[in-house]
Amino acid sequence: MTQDRPTALVGARVVPIDGDPLEDGVVVLRDGRVESVGGRDQVAVPGDAEVVDAGGGWLLPGLVDAHVHLGVWEEGEGWAGQDTNEMTDPVMAAARAVDAINPRERGFDDALMGGVTTVNVNPGSGNPIGGQGVALKTYGRYVDEMVLRNPTGVKSALGENPKRVYGEQKKTPSTRLGVALVLRRAFAAARSYQARVGAAEGTPVDADLVSETLVKVLDREIPWRQHCHRADDIATALRLADEFGYRLVLDHGTESYLLADLLAEKQVPVLYGPLIVSRSKVEVRERSLRAPGILHRAGVEVSIITDHPVVPIEYLITQVALAVRDGMDRDAALRAVTLNPARVLGVEDRVGSITPGKDADVVLWSGDPLALSSRVLRTYVDGVQVYAWDEAAGTGSVRPR
Repeated sequence: MTQDRPTALVGARVVPIDGDPLEDGVVVLRDGRVESVGGRDQVAVPGDAEVVDAGGGWLLPGLVDAHVHLGVWEEGEGWAGQDTNEMTDPVMAAARAVDAINPRERGFDDALMGGVTTVNVNPGSGNPIGGQGVALKTYGRYVDEMVLRNPTGVKSALGENPKRVYGEQKKTPSTRLGVALVLRRAFAAARSYQARVGAAEGTPVDADLVSETLVKVLDREIPWRQHCHRADDIATALRLADEFGYRLVLDHGTESYLLADLLAEKQVPVLYGPLIVSRSKVEVRERSLRAPGILHRAGVEVSIITDHPVVPIEYLITQVALAVRDGMDRDAALRAVTLNPARVLGVEDRVGSITPGKDADVVLWSGDPLALSSRVLRTYVDGVQVYAWDEAAGTGSVRPR
């Protein structure tokens, strides 16, 4: 996908995220990158540019959702589209989400309609160690051309899900202490493998795909993405991270606000959500729309996630608006779906703000995106318009893939 000629979006309220908003701003996109950002008196519109009159709309970077199951948990497909969990072995570190993603799943179109241009697709939480996540753009013909970073971390789960799955199979782990044991055994084996490789001094050793993956975690090359909800499980996650020295990211973190000071001290980011769901199980009884604001005020780097399709991805911005309503600072809330998740995924040099040199992933909104009456008018990925709202028809359309 290439940009034929530069695009100049003029007359928008530009919210770059990494700088102050610009009234009546100009953003030039060229060759898939942001070329320039500024006011009308600061940025010259190239003579060969396609000029888009933003008409007073709001221009933001494409949103980033750091925890989804797009393409591996296909909506309305039943078992045939369910590739989220390989629940035949509790340790699936070598399994990769990228191998199961269907880029034509309808959720990708919904993402573009909702202004989401970057996602991290995770395996599910049925296993203590579920596999590797991947960051990708939400537009493309096939997965490999959409990938931003692979892998972005290894998904692990504590709490109800893995103990239920394997307890029903009458095998380890069937308790919380059993789940922690599975993780310790896996990391101990990875340390042993790492030592054997080091002692071999270049001589080949027997392949061990699981340990090879976990060594990347031990070496802090990729983070450990820990699914957990309850405060006691969060404490276990911190204990294990201290024991093995890896970079920890909390996914969901429903009760993380109860340990906000500790998480801030240890500099553990939290991907909070989904926010607009029922209290469907014991672990999420204490979920709160106030939590993102509490975490931010304590000094935690917080992102907001949908866990799509648990919450449909087009409602990511709705969750942001609700978090602001319940006390989160507005600017912090917008960073929670742009720069913060981009940093967690290790792609902040590419996406997360409207900055010269970064990817030309921008979204034009009809008004303040935190107002429920606002809608996405245009979505650009790599400088190409991939979604547009047709006011006359009262519907939007996605560029053919």
